[in-house]
Amino acid sequence: MAYIDLPSGFPGISGLMVYRPETAKPLNELAQALLAAPSTLTPGERELIATYVSAQNDCYYCQNIHGAIAAHHLRGNEQLVLNVKQNYQGAEISDKLKALLAIAGKVWRGGKHVTTQDIERARQQGATDLEIHDAVLIAAAFCMYNRYVDGLATWQPQNADFYRSRGAIVGEMGYVNLKREPVDIEDTAASKAAG
Repeated sequence: MAYIDLPSGFPGISGLMVYRPETAKPLNELAQALLAAPSTLTPGERELIATYVSAQNDCYYCQNIHGAIAAHHLRGNEQLVLNVKQNYQGAEISDKLKALLAIAGKVWRGGKHVTTQDIERARQQGATDLEIHDAVLIAAAFCMYNRYVDGLATWQPQNADFYRSRGAIVGEMGYVNLKREPVDIEDTAASKAAG
C-alpha cells in the first residue's frame, strides 16, 4: 500500500504522475529526451542503461517496465535484458555499451566514482561526448525515478505479462504522448495466479 493516497489502478510511477501532473510533465519530457528522442544510441541501448541502473537500485517496477521496453526495441530479446541486469560484461552487447554501462554503474554509486579512465575507455570504444553525457544523465535520472517510485511505496504488479504489454505500448508511443489509464488490479492478480 502506498504511503500517500494515490489513484487506484495506476502502477509504479504512473500513479505518481496522475497524482501530480505538474511534475509529471517535465519528468516525462526528460524520459522522452533521454530514452526515445533521436540519438546515436538506439532506444534499446538507452533503455538497457535505465534497466541496469534500476536493477542496481532494486526498483522492481522500473527495472521490469524499462526492461520490457528495452526488449520491445530489441525484437523481444528478454534474455539479453536479463543478461545485462545480471552481468553486462558477459552480455552480447557492444563494447561501447559495456563501457557506458560501467560509467552508469559508477554514477549509481555516486557521481564522483566516475574516473577519467572510465571516460577514456568509453571514448576508445567509440562513445561520443554526447553518448557519455546521456549515459551519465540516464543513470542519474533513474536513481531519482527509482527513489520516487519506491520512496512512496507505489503499487508494483508482479505479473510479467503486464510489463510486456505496457512495455510495447511505451516503446511505440514514447513518454510524452503516453495515455495513462488504470490497470484492472483484479485482472493483474488473476493473470499472475494463472501464470
